[in-house]
Formats: sequence, structure tokens, C-alpha cells
Amino acid sequence: MIEKISNITEAIKKNINDNDTIFIGGFGHLIPFYLTHELIRQNKADLTICRSGADILFDQLIASKIIKKVIFGYIGNPSVGLSHSFNRAYKSDIIEVEEWTNQSMILRLHAARMGVSYLPSKILQIGDKPSNINYLKSTICPYTGDLYSAIPSLKPDVALIHAQHADKYGNIQMWGIDGDTIEGALASDKIIVSVEKIINNEKLKEHPEMTVIPAHRVTSVIELPWGAYPSYVSGYYSRDDDHYMEYDQISRDEEKLLDYLDEWVHSSKTLKEYQEMIGKERCNSLEKGQCGKK
Repeated sequence: MIEKISNITEAIKKNINDNDTIFIGGFGHLIPFYLTHELIRQNKADLTICRSGADILFDQLIASKIIKKVIFGYIGNPSVGLSHSFNRAYKSDIIEVEEWTNQSMILRLHAARMGVSYLPSKILQIGDKPSNINYLKSTICPYTGDLYSAIPSLKPDVALIHAQHADKYGNIQMWGIDGDTIEGALASDKIIVSVEKIINNEKLKEHPEMTVIPAHRVTSVIELPWGAYPSYVSGYYSRDDDHYMEYDQISRDEEKLLDYLDEWVHSSKTLKEYQEMIGKERCNSLEKGQCGKK
């Protein structure tokens, strides 16, 4: 088998181009913050980012002005409030927007995963529909004559995801809430994965049910412990709710947000620097939290 272990700089540089469509995984859990921040550090341009429910990582990418379009079901600061960078960019016509529902986003990714151009669904047939998806068409079932929405497939160029474990060949193990992470990854042409720990293949085989993405689909795997901070990783550390609360206040002000990005993204060029930013005391506290090490 081919070994897939890489470093973050090369994985992003070689596999992501300007104008690519990027699926970013995580659903409150396992959000690939440090991996995705590399897009900002390398100043990738005119990217389209997509997922069903997006959080403050999308906000940071938009604030960094590397995003031209956002395809989403929800975007905000989960359990806290709005995505302020998104709101400013949208009102200023800086970004293009395609607003779907969470379910329709998952159907779009699932269609791409299956290799079909659309999936029929009863959703998005009544009520208000965003003008940015006016191109949505309908289809008639050849068996019953029923009318369905024809939900178009969405095939990203690259998926960026975070997981708990991988072996050196790129078999990815994940447990806990995954949201649309697996669908989005398997819908994409390339999959780049950061993990808390790279483990031995024999150890991985002890729990085959946890392997959710097979090696042959994975492009690169990078060991990045604490790479999902400030979100949480089941079995490793809890979510830093205080960070999300503080971010809400910071992101309301563009200048303060630029200072935040300089501190957390541009100045944290190595994983060690990122971990030092978090701090040992906070790391220890989150490891002892509800979702941390038992």
C-alpha cells in the first residue's frame, strides 16, 4: 500500500489551487481549524467553500479575503450568534452566496458521492426560496408521476477534514458526531485529512468499524494534535466555549478581527506555536472536560 503521510505545507500547496471548491468538514466536532488556516497562510485566492452547517472557521476565511463564494445551509457562531464577517461581506457584495438547507446540502454531496447528477426530493417545493438558487429544477417520477425537486450534485475539488486516527496509508478512523463530513469527503476529488494521532495499521485493525474513509480515497494525511481547536474532538478534548464567546465580540470589529487572525493564524506558523497559543493550562482543562480523555 502507498503511504500517505505528508506535511501541512506540501499537502495544501500541491493539492489546492486558486478557484478550487473546498469542502470543509466538521459539525461542531472535528473542525479542521489548523489545517484550513494553511489556506490563509499560503494566500490561496478566489476559493469557493461549502458545507451544510458552517461555523467561525468560515468567518475567518471570509475575513481573510481569500473566498469568492460560499455554498451553505447555515453559517454562524454555533450557540453564540451570527457570522459577522459573512454578514459584512454579503452586504458589501464581496462574496457570492448560494443558500440551501442543511438537508439539501447533504443530498447534493451524497449525489456526487454516488456519481449521479441529482437526487429527487420533496424539499424546497413550498415556501420562500432564496433567489440565488432559482436555477433549481423539478423532476417527475417515471413510476408514480409525483413531482420532486431535482437537487443537483455538488462535487468539491478538495475536502479538508479532521479525525481522531489514521494509519500511514491513509485509512481514517472517526467517531462521534460527523455531520456531513463523511459525505463531503467522499464526494470530493481529493481528501486531505489532519488527525490527532497516526497509529499503527495493526492497532487500527482492532476497531475496523471506526474506519470511515478508506486509504485509496485519501490524498494526504497529516498528524496535527489539537488541530481542531477550539472545536472539540471526542476522546481527546472538549470545545473551548469561552473562545467562541470571545470570538463573537472580536469579530464584530474588523480591525480587532485582523489582529486575531495575525495572532492565531499568521503568527502560528507551526503546530507548536499554535499549541503554545492555546496554553498548557487550557489544554489540560479541555482534556479533562466532558468530551476529553477518560
